Amino acid sequence: MNPAGPLVLVVDDDATARRMLDVRMRGLGCQVAMAETGREALAAMERDLPAVMLLDLQMPQMDGMEVLRVLNRDSIDVPTIVITAHGTIDTAVEAMKEGAVDFILKPFDPQYLEIAVRRALERRQLLDSNRLFRDALAARSANILGEGPLIRAAIQTAQRASGTNATVLLLGESGTGKEVFAHTIHQWSPRRDKPFVVVNCVALSEHLLESELFGHEKGAFTGAHQAKKGKFEAANGGTVFLDEIGDMPLSLQTKLLRILQDHEFERVGGTRPLSSDIRVLAATNRDLDETVRAGRFRADLFYRLNVIRIALPPLRDRREDIPALAQHFMVRYAAETKRSVRRIAAEAMDLLARYHWPGNVRELANTMERAVVLCAGETITAADLALPGTPPPSRSHDPVPAEDGEGFHEQINSYRRQVLVGALRRANGNHTQAAKRLGLNRTYLLRLLQKLHIPGEGENGALTPSRDAEAPAPAPSDAH
Repeated sequence: MNPAGPLVLVVDDDATARRMLDVRMRGLGCQVAMAETGREALAAMERDLPAVMLLDLQMPQMDGMEVLRVLNRDSIDVPTIVITAHGTIDTAVEAMKEGAVDFILKPFDPQYLEIAVRRALERRQLLDSNRLFRDALAARSANILGEGPLIRAAIQTAQRASGTNATVLLLGESGTGKEVFAHTIHQWSPRRDKPFVVVNCVALSEHLLESELFGHEKGAFTGAHQAKKGKFEAANGGTVFLDEIGDMPLSLQTKLLRILQDHEFERVGGTRPLSSDIRVLAATNRDLDETVRAGRFRADLFYRLNVIRIALPPLRDRREDIPALAQHFMVRYAAETKRSVRRIAAEAMDLLARYHWPGNVRELANTMERAVVLCAGETITAADLALPGTPPPSRSHDPVPAEDGEGFHEQINSYRRQVLVGALRRANGNHTQAAKRLGLNRTYLLRLLQKLHIPGEGENGALTPSRDAEAPAPAPSDAH
């Protein structure tokens, strides 16, 4: 069975020192592995990567400094505390440069050793959490917005389920927010301070998905140069979210059933049973009942997953929530892009409410991000939404009516003049504010104003004609 406590690898050729460190580490609730030489240490790490390593420097065959260099070369991140009886300032500096997190002289102070090990374990936990955070797409937000009866019913079920370890099956079309729901259930649960790990069951091949979930031993397949923990092992104490579970290959469904039933599994290429305390949340946009009847999904696994079932409504069935969602995404993307977009015009909101949203909330989020980027002022218009299948804006809303015989470059310059003049008027003629609204450098804005013969900034911010405002526009250039 996989040990409950973090694994500490003690590397020292002195048997007395190993026994002493073994007692100290077990007193901290850690599991301990031993190695007498640097080579033994590297071999042990190939079998099971420790949370922390206590490393002596003076050893036969391969000394501790060489072990640190190998770890650096192979990008193996193990917080290492060097413990040696032959320490100098130069040696300590060199060890720290090679990646050691602490340096302790023998005979060591037991209290200081305990503090150093606890710090190293916290570093290991932080490294694991950061890696899992990068993998977890849903970790950005756990907000569920909506007041309609369908979404409120789903939220209430999620709230009741969050305090338990019961498996939750989230059903709904793509883009309805299944991943956000899963992350929110985790945030509401007693496991909130433990990892939340997302695995997309359709994004990887069967072979890669098996390794991603269960991990693998060194040499399990070509390219497996060292042992690797899988997501189930790394998420110990936390939650694993299996997205697109309906697309999981049948061969892996059997292994998944075992971990749901017994909390046990083996790494790919391994024979040693491991255990992990995890809660599983799963989601699919497929009709799993039909998939089971068709023989593409195991019935016993379906029953294990279908303990608490939450159906998420498509956005077209909760149109009353569209204004609040649109406002939320507008504020979010305006902040991210540093744009001064503050409002959604009435006609734009009406268009959002009437659109059929085949991509659901995800499509609405993408639409609002695009609108924020395209919006030239503070108010998002219907034209900024650019929704597919909607009629283009009327001719009266075209940026610049093209004059007969006006060439491409003349039309482009006319449009640029209109955009710049509009920005200057909204900024009361202030160049700095106009440049900020347009996302331009002020110096570049001034060059454009001069090139296009646009009025400059006069007294009290009023627009005044430039001295060459009546001069003919420069000949168009094909340099672009």
